[in-house]
Amino acid sequence: MKIYQKPLAEMKKIVADYTQQTTDLKIEQTVADIISNARQNGDQALWQYEKKFDKVDLTTFQVPQAKIDAAVKQISPDLRAALELAKRNITSFHQMEVEQGFVDAAVPGIICGQKLTPLKRVGLYVPGGTAAYPSTIMMSTIPAKIAGVKEIVMVTPPQKEGISPAVLAAAQMAGVSTIYQIGGAQAVAALAYGTESIPKVDKIIGPGNIFVATAKKQVFGKVSIDMVAGPSEIGILANDSANVSEIAADLLSQAEHDKRARAMLITNQLSFAKAVDQEVQKQLATLPRKEIAEASINNRSFIAVMDSIPDMFELMNEVAPEHLEIQLPNASQYLGAMKNAGSVFLGRYASEPLGDYVAGPNHILPTGGTAKFSSPLGVYDFVKRTQFTQFDRSSLRADLKAITTLARTEGLEAHARAVEARFPKEV
Repeated sequence: MKIYQKPLAEMKKIVADYTQQTTDLKIEQTVADIISNARQNGDQALWQYEKKFDKVDLTTFQVPQAKIDAAVKQISPDLRAALELAKRNITSFHQMEVEQGFVDAAVPGIICGQKLTPLKRVGLYVPGGTAAYPSTIMMSTIPAKIAGVKEIVMVTPPQKEGISPAVLAAAQMAGVSTIYQIGGAQAVAALAYGTESIPKVDKIIGPGNIFVATAKKQVFGKVSIDMVAGPSEIGILANDSANVSEIAADLLSQAEHDKRARAMLITNQLSFAKAVDQEVQKQLATLPRKEIAEASINNRSFIAVMDSIPDMFELMNEVAPEHLEIQLPNASQYLGAMKNAGSVFLGRYASEPLGDYVAGPNHILPTGGTAKFSSPLGVYDFVKRTQFTQFDRSSLRADLKAITTLARTEGLEAHARAVEARFPKEV
């Protein structure tokens, strides 16, 4: 890993380069063409893209319920127990996020309020390829179900050997309504606009490759999306009170996701930084996904050595990592100092993979510095808020002058007249 020992101001410029998001115009155009074709030609375009990109010749998109039921019976008892534990803890955590509407009737004659309505139908994208993520299905579906979403449509790329039983079982256990074997930008287009086989949804959630992320960005506005997710990230704040082997292992836990993943350690001790770097190289040698993790470590990851703990936190707040571990003595005392992070893990025994699977808090998190202004996926992402207002005659009459004054100040005469029309003999 690259080790930097530079002043805070200079390090802020360096980390900005690591988190910078780039736009590939060729990919943007390719995705736009796919969306346009799928929108105009529906299922016919989808069949063609699946044959071209996934090398499969499908006869139907929908996965039969019998195959899903068989997958639930096929998974091992240990996997079933793990999924059930994850479901319990994710449910328990997200039930605490449920919001209530409100009514303000404190002033006689005036009622104002807000009501919450769950989205009708949500689309979930589940990646295929190098890794299957049943945990992401749990993290996506359970908050939506708690919010009251009635229909959850899942899409996932078809596989020559069939969709992973773990993926199908997790979908069934989490409460997915229907599963379609389709992937890529064409799947996002199908969810956004609907086809003969696939229903249009109100919101698209879930991670995917650069084509999926670009497609989600392009259909935003036609439908809602959770976020435009970038490569996975982990930031760790630690000094020599932490275990070198554990810190190295935690850095690699995210590096193995993607060649573009970012693993970042910020410390105030150069000797500790060098020891962690050596241990990372040692552990890489035996990692099954070595090629992926090594590319991440060599090209996208770094260690920064700062002068003090306050400087460590200031720099990490600039990074705004997806996952943050605070591996310092009495870690919880520093929680208030961390302003920008998707999810924070406190102390030695809160290793980041705990949050990926069974802790309960969501693992669908803002990346690429967007934790400065956005939040983890939650129940609140699956409801919409509608305001309502009721005035009686005397209450509107009391505010008449204020309303018409503001309307005419803004040059909107019809606004003023609309209110005055209620009092034709008084104005």
